[in-house]
Amino acid sequence: MTTYERDATPLELPWPFAGREDELELVRRALTGGRRGIVVTGPAGCGKTRLVTEAVRGTDCARAAGTPESRALPFAAFAHLLPETVTLHRAGQLLAGVRTLVVDDAHLLDDASAALVHQLAVHGRTRLLVVATDGTPAPGAISRLWTGELLPRLTLEPPAQEEIAQLLTAGAGPLDPLTAGRLHRLSQGDLRLLRDLLGAVRGRLTHVPGTGERAWRGPVPLTTAVRERTARVLGRACPRERETLDRLAFAEPLPLHLDDADIGALEVLETDGLIRVDDAGTIRLAHPLHGPVLRAAAGRLRARRLARTPDVYAAALDTESAALAHRIDLADVRAVPTPVGEWLVAEGGTLPCGYAAVRARFARLRGELRDAAAWAREGLRGTPSDASCQDELDRTSVLLGEPAVDIRGDLDALANLADPYDAVRLGAPEKVIDRLTGVFARHADALTRADGPALDEVAEELERRGFTLFAAEAHAQAVGAHRDPRAARHSRTRAVALARRCQGARTPALSGLVLGELTTRQRQIVTLAAAGLSNRQIAERLTLSIRTVGNHLYSAYARLGANDRGALPWLTEMPEAQPA
Repeated sequence: MTTYERDATPLELPWPFAGREDELELVRRALTGGRRGIVVTGPAGCGKTRLVTEAVRGTDCARAAGTPESRALPFAAFAHLLPETVTLHRAGQLLAGVRTLVVDDAHLLDDASAALVHQLAVHGRTRLLVVATDGTPAPGAISRLWTGELLPRLTLEPPAQEEIAQLLTAGAGPLDPLTAGRLHRLSQGDLRLLRDLLGAVRGRLTHVPGTGERAWRGPVPLTTAVRERTARVLGRACPRERETLDRLAFAEPLPLHLDDADIGALEVLETDGLIRVDDAGTIRLAHPLHGPVLRAAAGRLRARRLARTPDVYAAALDTESAALAHRIDLADVRAVPTPVGEWLVAEGGTLPCGYAAVRARFARLRGELRDAAAWAREGLRGTPSDASCQDELDRTSVLLGEPAVDIRGDLDALANLADPYDAVRLGAPEKVIDRLTGVFARHADALTRADGPALDEVAEELERRGFTLFAAEAHAQAVGAHRDPRAARHSRTRAVALARRCQGARTPALSGLVLGELTTRQRQIVTLAAAGLSNRQIAERLTLSIRTVGNHLYSAYARLGANDRGALPWLTEMPEAQPA
């Protein structure tokens, strides 16, 4: 049986700043020229303070911060910068010489401090970086900074899973996609919680054989931060509601049948935001951390009474597997909930190879290639000789540019495989066109006729059905088929955007994504940006101003049909494998 080797190397936290490149550049630009600053808002823990800190790194600035305890004390946030007794007018005069002022947790400022920040923004002599949390009441003087258009507002969203994976890689090295996905779900985009969880599991990471990745399997560590995060919420439940929460904690991720549930308690819990009910009637706890905390708090006898038996999970896995196979048969691989399989893997259980193979195939068809490889490995971990999981792992390796057997050189043999659509994707549609149906047949026909618009239409249909990689390839094939250069640029843009979501896919169709006509300087800057250098790093290396680098990149984006720097690696060369 394959096992994961324990890694004894400790992680170094906190991790380096990663991602948010465009937002970072926007904040830095707000501190240049005649600009007066910017307000950064977003949900708690989404990285607002970290972003602002990185933006002013190496510069001379003053700092102030609001706190819940000091909201009743006038000018409490500025006590370290002002005399003991001061008027608003005098406070403004004393801080007028401050070139840059960072105000963190501005929603917690006392009224006098908030008024001072507002006055500084009105007079415009001090550049302000103001950070506030969305969803919490803020002093009127602070909210009027952006509603009154004194300062521009940048609203940060919680990091997407791809950004979380980038952060995890920067802080801990490559993690297997199931681990990265689990940490993303548990943290819900809260970077402080994410860092706490990663620090807690660092001694539990194990090497995944045959890869450079590490994995975490097993129970969620109940750190102080985890307990504090859940105590305030779970502590509101009365004994009757707590019994229902405990039952859900041990039933998750299985549906709780309404015929044996306390409907009144469920209604109260739903109103309080402690549970969620989906369209299928499945009831789940509102936050993925609630279940581990509730299960840990239960005694042995209570846990024995509430825990579900393995045969129940086996039946649920069969149901999930059948649902995935049915969607594949319908040529529709849009995401479907599969909580049982995810829970079993997360807890370190043995995954049945039949389920693992179907789950791997579903992920591969969606273009989630590293996820597909991880699911196949989970099946092989329990049954190393399983042919179906090994076949899925081999197919995924081909798409990642790591083939055990290179099938690209033998199209005649490929046409005889169980999946003739591969021949279309590799540029030989005439060999299999009569063996395909539906959108796959239309793809073969459009490619045979070199019909660019038809290939784009096929790509859009494939994307709607969830076939992200196939859609990227169809758009990429349309690039060379279009006669209109503008249509070709549009196809390339769509191919790039979709290929970025395919976790490092390297296929013949995607290798056709090439640079457009750029000047020598633009090509130089684009190459450095594609390698991951920031605008500031590029400017230092080429002895240019940051603004000049930004202008060259903006012009390059327009010529390449790209929307941001994240697309550049796909345009400058055949895509390299990216961390899942």
